This record gives sequence, structure tokens and C-alpha cells, in this order.
Amino acid sequence: MSDFWLYFNIGLKHLFNFRAYQDVLFLIALTVPYEFNAWRRLLILVSLFTAGHILALLLAVFNILLVKVAIVNFLIPTIIFIVAFYNILNTGKASKKAATTPIAVVTTIFGIIHGLGYASYFNSLVPKKATDKLLSLFEAALGFQISQFLLIIIALLLAYVVQTLFKFTKSDWILIVSAFTIGIIIPIVIRTEIWWK
Repeated sequence: MSDFWLYFNIGLKHLFNFRAYQDVLFLIALTVPYEFNAWRRLLILVSLFTAGHILALLLAVFNILLVKVAIVNFLIPTIIFIVAFYNILNTGKASKKAATTPIAVVTTIFGIIHGLGYASYFNSLVPKKATDKLLSLFEAALGFQISQFLLIIIALLLAYVVQTLFKFTKSDWILIVSAFTIGIIIPIVIRTEIWWK
């Protein structure tokens, strides 16, 4: 049982770490168009992120798919940019139901890329043969899933407070958060080593 808590805590604490700020930015950009009453849709999106993450970790742990770190370091901020830009383009549109599918696909891809990037760290934490890592992988994924839920709840609460107390419209809030995210991400995309090799 102590091994469960060890790996569960690794997954749980992953997002609440300064080094995971890009993951946090992605989840905030993912969450900003939604309100509390869309929690089912957000639950599905976060679960797709985790499913992609688990799939990529499995492929990496068994050495089926490995990707260069430079490519991962480029794709992660690029996908964050795409989600934030998508939010800006769709701000004020009437129905979010139609908009869920492209974001679901992008979220799954982000989960896969994130899992491929996380694989070397995970392999260093769990130095066992591949088949012995499976349980640890799912324990860490459960913690990671719960940490995503917590972060999304915080983001939804912050949006509610800002929109209620400071009288921001939902559209204004989406534009502000998405533009802020893009402002942080563009320099990261430009600085990735993929451009310099």
C-alpha cells in the first residue's frame, strides 16, 4: 500500500510544481471557455488528457515510441498556443457543444506529447523492468488525474470570482486569459532548440 501512495503522490504533485507551469497553462486555457455547469465536458477533456498521457507512457516504457526531447519541448507550447488562439477565435460564439470535438482531439494529442516528455522522468523514478512499472504508472496517473480536477476547480472558481466581483464579461475573461497565455507561450516556442538545430 505504501507504494501506491508513493506513486499516487508523484502524480498528484506533478502539476503543483513550478516546472509544470506549461501543463498548468494548458489546463487553464482548456478551462477558460467553460463554467461550472459544463463540468461533465471538462471531466471528459481532462480524462482524454490522462488517457493520452497513459498511452504515451506505456509506449515509451516498452520502448515502442520514443521522441526526442527537442520535439516534445516544441510541441507542448505550440499546442498550448493553438488552444489559447482557438479560444480567442471562438469567443462569443453561441454553442460550445460543437466546439468540443476539435478541443478533445487537441487535448488527447497534448496528453500523448506530454506523456512522451514525462516518460524519461518516470523511468528514472521507477527503475524496474517494463512490466513491473505498469501498476506504478496507473497509480501515478490516478494522482495526475485528481491534480487536474483540482486545478480545473481552482480555475473555475477564479473565473467566477473575477467575473462576479470585477464585472468582467465571460468573453472579456476568455480574451484576457487566452491573450495572457499566448504572451507567455510565444517566447517559449521561439526559444525552443528545434529552431537552432
